[in-house]
Amino acid sequence: MAMKRAAACAVKAAAVAAPSSLLFSRNLHTSPGSKKIVGVFYKANEYAEKNPNFVGSVERALGIREWLESKGHQYIVTDDKEGPDCELEKHIPDLHVLITTPFHPAYVTRDRIKRAKNLELLLTAGIGSDHVDLKAAVEAKLTVAEITGSNTVSVAEDELMRVLILVRNFVPGYQQVINGEWNVSAISYRSYDLEGKTVGTVGAGRIGRLLLQRLKPFNCNLLYHDRARIDPELESQLGATFEEDLDKMLPKCDVVVINMPLTEKTRGLFNKEKIAKLKKGVLIVNNARGAIMDTQALVDACSSGHVAGYSGDVWNPQPAPKDHPWRYMPNHAMTPHISGTTIDGQLRYAAGVKDMLDRYFKGEDFPQQNYIVKEGVLAPQYR
Repeated sequence: MAMKRAAACAVKAAAVAAPSSLLFSRNLHTSPGSKKIVGVFYKANEYAEKNPNFVGSVERALGIREWLESKGHQYIVTDDKEGPDCELEKHIPDLHVLITTPFHPAYVTRDRIKRAKNLELLLTAGIGSDHVDLKAAVEAKLTVAEITGSNTVSVAEDELMRVLILVRNFVPGYQQVINGEWNVSAISYRSYDLEGKTVGTVGAGRIGRLLLQRLKPFNCNLLYHDRARIDPELESQLGATFEEDLDKMLPKCDVVVINMPLTEKTRGLFNKEKIAKLKKGVLIVNNARGAIMDTQALVDACSSGHVAGYSGDVWNPQPAPKDHPWRYMPNHAMTPHISGTTIDGQLRYAAGVKDMLDRYFKGEDFPQQNYIVKEGVLAPQYR
């Protein structure tokens, strides 16, 4: 039911023409016979047995192993994805389907695509396929698809939580308790109410709209920037104001939430110059992609106080190395990439993967909104 609701809310993707010169051509749908399917997920380790619905892990493998093997397919699952000797590399030459996830991304490079001679389908268990070299996938006429809508609620709820954590200066208070301290002044001097603040979302797709919907009861001044304006009736229901010019919206915001996909146009968008346009003391939430931010520019802005707080679960690269500067910059509330992999989200994207594999085996089309690349055509949000 959750997947049906998500699908009903999805917006159909338009398309962009593919380049005429192709690396090589692949069939859009399956060829006959048994398939080799490889899934790359994070390990649950000792937590695997604590919840039978922890399906997004290596141990539970989306809960589709028995189903796949009963149909005569080979299903290999691993978390080992980096370096020339990793487990994933062993299967690149002869796999037909690769299932990846944004939470433990296996980077599907041009080189891997070129060497994967049998590869027909790249599936993302979740939302966001920027770990795939989409230009190479287009040139190879691969199919790239994801489970659109599967964890939009999960991410929007997480964003709202992070907004409140920053506005109320929650993390220093928590740290005081852990450290056996008690200093109310050290917390309350920069703790505020959310009511009456101006919150702007950069991007108002599925997640951005859900966030605006959840923010409305807090009586905020809601702004949004997107390539296209929301339907006027929905815009009125949300109580949000459209800002066509991003640079004019940013200085108005007490809180900025980033809700755009990572593309060549958005990579590094929030650089030193863009951050300088923000109001001094702004709070930023980013559950979109870490590479939308200029890493060092953000560190400098947090250190100077121009950005008073930053929270998100996305990094560049992922997993974040131990010396990543965001781990040590002041006034942050960062976590690993967790917002979209709640148990509820996992169940939805696992069901979506099974449905799309079933369609693939039957040679049927996927729901249009799930395509990122189809027959050499790239969805517009990834231009």
